[in-house]
Amino acid sequence: MVKPILCALALLSSAPLLAQPSLDIELAVPSIDSPEYQRPYVAVWVEDARQQPVRTLELWREQDDWLKDLRRFWRKVGRRDSQVVDAVTSATRLPGTYQLHWDGKDDQGQALADGNYVLHLEAAREHGGRSHLSQPLHFDGKAFTLTLAAEPELGPVTLSYPARSH
Repeated sequence: MVKPILCALALLSSAPLLAQPSLDIELAVPSIDSPEYQRPYVAVWVEDARQQPVRTLELWREQDDWLKDLRRFWRKVGRRDSQVVDAVTSATRLPGTYQLHWDGKDDQGQALADGNYVLHLEAAREHGGRSHLSQPLHFDGKAFTLTLAAEPELGPVTLSYPARSH
């Protein structure tokens, strides 16, 4: 009797993964020809339809001094939630293409429902420029792929949402 119940629980434990948004993000950091080039600080986060941050995916930074140059991120997340900032912080990156993934969960690890969200990508460089991209997203189980045009501090960004079986 115990074995069938354990098997059923094991099968059910993977089911919620199919019932939440999931997004693949390809982010390019452009190569900029400048004698004072510094690697950019980059923040990637998701907001809900009420413009409230629900998940911080990435934060590439070095010193705290320049974190405030990620202006929108700083106002929305950075100055309010140092635990989230510390949890997702990693080193700045060289120019190149990077693969990111959002598993459809919030900062507390809870699965989010289908619906409307906004993805934000912001980059700023010490003695350089600043770029911010935002893309409204609608998750309803239907696949989509979007490419966002490059900005001065962010290269093109490709978003892929796979179709989901229910």
